[in-house]
Amino acid sequence: MPANSRFAIAVHILTLMARAGGEPLKSDEVACSVNTNPVVIRRLLCALAKAGLVVSQTGASGGSRLALKPAQITLLEVYRAVDGGEIFTLHPQPPNAKCPVGMTIEGALEQIQEEVEQGIERVLEKITIEKVLKSIAPPTKRLARARGQGIL
Repeated sequence: MPANSRFAIAVHILTLMARAGGEPLKSDEVACSVNTNPVVIRRLLCALAKAGLVVSQTGASGGSRLALKPAQITLLEVYRAVDGGEIFTLHPQPPNAKCPVGMTIEGALEQIQEEVEQGIERVLEKITIEKVLKSIAPPTKRLARARGQGIL
C-alpha cells in the first residue's frame, strides 16, 4: 500500500514559493520542480488556497504565491490543509465480536491512533516553511543548471 504524498508535495510547493520571494509561480513551473503532472499541483493549490496559505491569479501574468510569510506557515497547517486525516485507519469490516482480541481491538487501536496523531501535530506545529527553506542547501552549479534548463 503506497503512502500518501500530498503533504510532502505541498511542502515542496510552499518551499518553492518561499524561495521565489513573492513572485507568482505557474502550476507548470511547480510541476516541473516536483516532477509531477500540473493537475496534481493545481488540486493541491486549491486546498492550500482554501486554507489561506496561498493566493492565485489567473491570466497570462498569473500564478500562485504564498499568502503569508514563510515564518508564519507551520507544517501543521499544511498537513491539515492537504491531509488532515488519520495516520492509519481501522479495517472497514468490524472484527469478530466473539474473538477475545476482536471484541476490543478497535478501542485499543483508536487510542493508539489518537496518540500518534497528537505526536505528529506537536512536531509539525514547531516547523515552518521558513525553517524548511533554510534547511535546503545553498545554490550550487546544479541549481544554476536547472535554472538554465527552465526548471526553476
